[in-house]
Amino acid sequence: MTRARPQPTDDATLAELLRQGLVELALDCPPTQQASLLRYLDLLVRWNKVYNLTAVDNPREMVIKHLLDSLAVLPCLTKGRILDVGSGAGLPAVPIALVQPSRLVTALDSSQKKVRFITQAILELGISNLSAIHHRVEDYQPMVRYDVVIARAYASIADFITATAHLLIPGGRWFAMKGVYPTAELDALPDVCTLVEVIPLHVPRLSAERHLVVLHHKGLS
Repeated sequence: MTRARPQPTDDATLAELLRQGLVELALDCPPTQQASLLRYLDLLVRWNKVYNLTAVDNPREMVIKHLLDSLAVLPCLTKGRILDVGSGAGLPAVPIALVQPSRLVTALDSSQKKVRFITQAILELGISNLSAIHHRVEDYQPMVRYDVVIARAYASIADFITATAHLLIPGGRWFAMKGVYPTAELDALPDVCTLVEVIPLHVPRLSAERHLVVLHHKGLS
């Protein structure tokens, strides 16, 4: 089956959609940062035609399902260095790094083409607080552990915790971005973590449910 081409969307329309979404999220994002988010989106659209980085290929849907969806977590995140596991096309790592330039962000993915794309975004947009690493999460051994580990649509919360426990400082926080309330997954949490809260998220223009699961690293070996 031939993949349908994304319909052209006026840049001004996308900019206004993003601006309105940021207002609804109560995020203070200056015009320069909004412009960088849209440049990242344009780069993603162009690379996606060749490398198939994301199934979402309509620019308007990308604003909602990628940019605004990623940024909806910002008010909930704790401070410190953040690792985005299974970052894919840099989501949520790139939007977070662009909107919070003082936070050190690392995007980790096992796909070479996706890490290459994130690296290109770093170069073209001058994102000095973001680094991209091509590695399997289980084998990644950073010199310093992270304060925050986040994942978007990871296979399961238990798998996420088990695979990344060695990457998070004791007392640090995991943030699992989920769709519907993950009742079954919350019943199967590993001993290394405790549930802090599950936060319902509102993503502007998105009717689907979104929840952010926040977990505490107990510091067990």
